[in-house]
Amino acid sequence: MKAVYVTGPDTNEWVEVEQPTIGPSDVLLKMKACGICGSDAFYSHIGGIPPRQGATPLGHEPAAEVAEVGSEVDGIAVGDHVVIDTMAFTDGLLGSGGAQGGLSEYVVVHDAALGRQLKVIPKDIPWEVAALNEPMAVALHAVNRTNPKPGDKVVIFGAGPIGLGALLGYRRRGVGHIVVVDVIASRLEKALQIGADAVINSAEEDLAARLVELHGDGATMMVRGVRSGTDIFLDAAGAPVIPATVAGLAKQGAVLGVVAVHKKPVELDFGTILTTELTIVFAMGYPTEIFEVTEDIIENWQKYALIISDTLPFDKALDALTLAQTPGAADKVVVTFD
Repeated sequence: MKAVYVTGPDTNEWVEVEQPTIGPSDVLLKMKACGICGSDAFYSHIGGIPPRQGATPLGHEPAAEVAEVGSEVDGIAVGDHVVIDTMAFTDGLLGSGGAQGGLSEYVVVHDAALGRQLKVIPKDIPWEVAALNEPMAVALHAVNRTNPKPGDKVVIFGAGPIGLGALLGYRRRGVGHIVVVDVIASRLEKALQIGADAVINSAEEDLAARLVELHGDGATMMVRGVRSGTDIFLDAAGAPVIPATVAGLAKQGAVLGVVAVHKKPVELDFGTILTTELTIVFAMGYPTEIFEVTEDIIENWQKYALIISDTLPFDKALDALTLAQTPGAADKVVVTFD
């Protein structure tokens, strides 16, 4: 069968591999969709992930149809549509250094258990939307790490897939007002379509002044200057300036969550931050959220579908990887299978 592998630095190729077979405790999945993640470009750039450098299967945002079920597996039937916990495979992280990747025709789930690696979804959910389950779980974990409370005022930096997923996650948690910040007008328009209360183009507007207008004045005798009344800031963009920007406009007791990958060290003035008692938390992966987010996707799949900018067929998977890593070319790329 065909699969996409990282075969060297900045090199992705089609590889012919043997179609997996299953044992009594396994499930065979026929891939139906797989999203392209920013980390796929990183895996490619470094030539793959040890110990599979030079031969790393790609694809960790999958949705699939059950093709075969082992005799000892309960609760899963041939033909079921499923979303997948790629971190729960016993042969390594699916598409992130494990033995298999979602950009292949079939994947086997060893020692399969409903609710551990697999969750059945309704068959009317489009495959490309189902493939958002993994990145939306990442976004929901970021939301949970910032511990939002009903009525909180939130600012999300970055209207890419994770930022938009966090927007939906914060809305689900009942926050009071959400502002999305970006520098690309089309992304900000999409944020409004998905449910942002307001958007700010930080390349054109005075961010601090606009946030004070939207979230109130958060300045005090201890924390002076232009300070917004924002309760939670989430960095889903990774721009180097964001942490220092937040530190300079956060009110006392605000929270900064970081889910974006910063590729360079970030400098912060702790002396200035001290009086704000700013709480900084980080989020990676999805310890509990992988199937928590599924129900919201099922109920609101039309809103999640807006996150997808491009779908390409499996035979164009290499083009999909190139498109996804080209700055400004696409927001969220999903590969679909026949």
